[in-house]
Amino acid sequence: MKNFGITKNGQESHLIEITNGSDIKLVVSDYGATIVSIFVKDKTDREKDVVLGYDSVSDYEDQRSYFGATIGRNANRIAHAACELDGAHYDLEKNDNGNNLHNGKNGFHCAVWEVKEITSDKVIFAYTSKDMEQDLPGNMQATVTYKVTKENEICIDYGAVSDKTTVANFTNHAYFNLNGHESGSIENHRLTLYADAYTPVVDAKSIPTGEIAPVFNTPMDFTKEKCVGQEIEADFTQLKYAGGYDHNFVLAKEHGTMKKAAKVIGDISGITMELFTDCPGIQFYTGNFVKRQEGKEKVFYDFRHGLCLEPQYYPNAINDKHFLSPVLEANEQYTSHIKLLFHSK
Repeated sequence: MKNFGITKNGQESHLIEITNGSDIKLVVSDYGATIVSIFVKDKTDREKDVVLGYDSVSDYEDQRSYFGATIGRNANRIAHAACELDGAHYDLEKNDNGNNLHNGKNGFHCAVWEVKEITSDKVIFAYTSKDMEQDLPGNMQATVTYKVTKENEICIDYGAVSDKTTVANFTNHAYFNLNGHESGSIENHRLTLYADAYTPVVDAKSIPTGEIAPVFNTPMDFTKEKCVGQEIEADFTQLKYAGGYDHNFVLAKEHGTMKKAAKVIGDISGITMELFTDCPGIQFYTGNFVKRQEGKEKVFYDFRHGLCLEPQYYPNAINDKHFLSPVLEANEQYTSHIKLLFHSK
């Protein structure tokens, strides 16, 4: 482990590097169980760091973009920052247009996680989220495991158990730029989403209407490979609400079966990333709200310099009976899995 700085409340943070010994190197931090760097070889056999991030823990504390963060207990938005569990009403922090986004200031992304195990190719983080810490009930024991395989996969496995009924809907919020984190716009990346439907939103506050709408004959259709930016400025209401893509795509009606959700190709590097998950949905976000800021290696990041693919339950699923519920019953086990497979032409 390497020192990554001291947090504002005086906790030490660290960087941890794991590798498969050849083509993939993953750097994570115990602050937020965060992905800081992913090094992959491009088509010319040069190493590229393909995620946006920062050089110190203080920058992660000050950010609003959730670069690389583990998100929990609930990924995405909860309408009106309120929900009900076991017949009791819970008011949450209003941190996004009157809604709750990624649990606010006490989310998993702000915690220093305990390092439970480290090997050359695996690290396990653990965190105890106390009862009502995020205005949600239950003492929750959560884990995040990162593993790099010989097959050039990065496997992310989540687990949790709570002593009260609560919400469990974790994801990772890495911003990918497969040409290299310093490479600017991702609009020429080529994307396939293995989803023939999405959940439209009511307005610019990005709460779903409850409808599951087909993507066909709309700019939301990535069932056949196309450039991310090909239709991003189309005269289409859903894109105008978000200033680009920031929508949940429908993968399945259930949680628990691994499936290919997305494939992305860096147009310059030739690096391809395939994403597999057992989650029912995936949030595709094109960094529309990222403002100019200094990142790793004094590189400046800006609007649409990275894209996010966040497997999860659908946004506001806790409040919408049309959607699969993210409720975790007391003393039951939550698991969720993401696999990133990298290769280059």
